[in-house]
Amino acid sequence: MKISFIRVFLKKRYPLTISRGTSYGTENLFVRVNYLGQTGLGELAGTPNNIGESCESGIAELEPFCASIEDESIGIAEIWAKARQAGVQPRALAALDMALWDALGKASGQPLWRLFGLRREAVATSITVGINPAEVTRERVPEMLARTGAKYLKVKLGSPQGLEVDKAHFMAALESSRPFHSIIRVDANGGWSVADALHMQDWLAERGVDYIEQPLVKGAEDALPELFKKRRLPIFVDESCWFASDVPKLADRVDGVNLKLMKCGGLTEALRIVAVARAFGLKTMIGCMGESNVAISAGASIGALFDHIDLDSQLNLVDDPTTGAELTDGVVLPNFKPGHGAELAISN
Repeated sequence: MKISFIRVFLKKRYPLTISRGTSYGTENLFVRVNYLGQTGLGELAGTPNNIGESCESGIAELEPFCASIEDESIGIAEIWAKARQAGVQPRALAALDMALWDALGKASGQPLWRLFGLRREAVATSITVGINPAEVTRERVPEMLARTGAKYLKVKLGSPQGLEVDKAHFMAALESSRPFHSIIRVDANGGWSVADALHMQDWLAERGVDYIEQPLVKGAEDALPELFKKRRLPIFVDESCWFASDVPKLADRVDGVNLKLMKCGGLTEALRIVAVARAFGLKTMIGCMGESNVAISAGASIGALFDHIDLDSQLNLVDDPTTGAELTDGVVLPNFKPGHGAELAISN
């Protein structure tokens, strides 16, 4: 199986600060894979400052693995399993997996959403504002909402500086979004203690928040039942849920799970996570991690499956070298082209 790579630095329009640090942009790896007589396109979104998966690690893992696949009749699910067994990490696996699905869609002449038996529809996406001083938040939120037409605003909380900074930032976002009639969500990225989360859920519920995402740090899942029992808002987890096998362990302590292609290794596992979550009566969300419109288009191809959507990273890029999914009245929709429908305007 032939594979080629292109590395591109994607600069953010606005730096994104969460509880764990600030990202100004990432170097992403675009992969082209030959499969079923077609060339599929995938994307690995690098981690900030290359602390974790990077273009280098992606190339080092994918190049020998793809060289080992000689039988083109092998299915995508089997390739995914073999790659996991071979130690290919989730972001690199996501790039390979979405490229394979893209090639399959092109070989069949169908967009992926239709190939998956879905309609071209989805709920509106959130747009995310990072942790900022209140005066910065007041400036950014109106610009973001006016430029994108987003109906939902996700406010990052969990500031290392404490709850008073969280509250000031949140109130600035709430007040500056009122002219747009936006619905507010909150993501703490694991930045709260149990006591902080119990206090903040009451405080946020009184201010009309839609839900809270990842209130406690990954690894503190045993503390979630206390928060879940006393919750006044739905609780979703993100960092605590990577693969379908994580869902059963969370089913009695959260209202829903947020999957990301870069966490779970692509569309193949994303479909499994949705199925398992539904079997346990949980709500579903799909998010993103600094991707361009390539990975966003792959995610949008299964957008009809989700209760909540957070596919907005492409909207915060200075120059996205890709085209694909379209933002229509606040909804990120895949196009009608075969495969995931995204293209990269840079050649090898």
